[in-house]
Amino acid sequence: MEEILPHRDPFLLLDEVTELEPSKRVVARKVVTDEDCAGHFPGNPIMPGVKMVEALAQAGAVAVLSEEENRGRIALFAGIDDVRFKRVVRPGDELTLECDLETVRGPIGKGKARATVNGELAVRGTLTFAVDRSS
Repeated sequence: MEEILPHRDPFLLLDEVTELEPSKRVVARKVVTDEDCAGHFPGNPIMPGVKMVEALAQAGAVAVLSEEENRGRIALFAGIDDVRFKRVVRPGDELTLECDLETVRGPIGKGKARATVNGELAVRGTLTFAVDRSS
């Protein structure tokens, strides 16, 4: 992953990629840690929704940046639509993150993303990205 994504600890939110079809589909996993939930909320740790969405965006970026023409570039998060949070995610939970790219036109694309814990939907949404061709 680190050869594809520019993110590094503490902001690299994926543990591993388990399936990959460049520019089409990615499945990744993330085991949620106490650090992922630090300060949210003391005594009742919950992974912030914004971090779940960022993890989905990073998974989608793997699918986009694994395409040969995008290697070494950066995928920018350009938008998100129809996000719904369906389940609380806590330390110890394993998120399965999936992103299916629906349209890719030039440097812009959209994908349907979802994260589950033990098959139960935690969050879903539509992500828009832009590949920074100047990088």
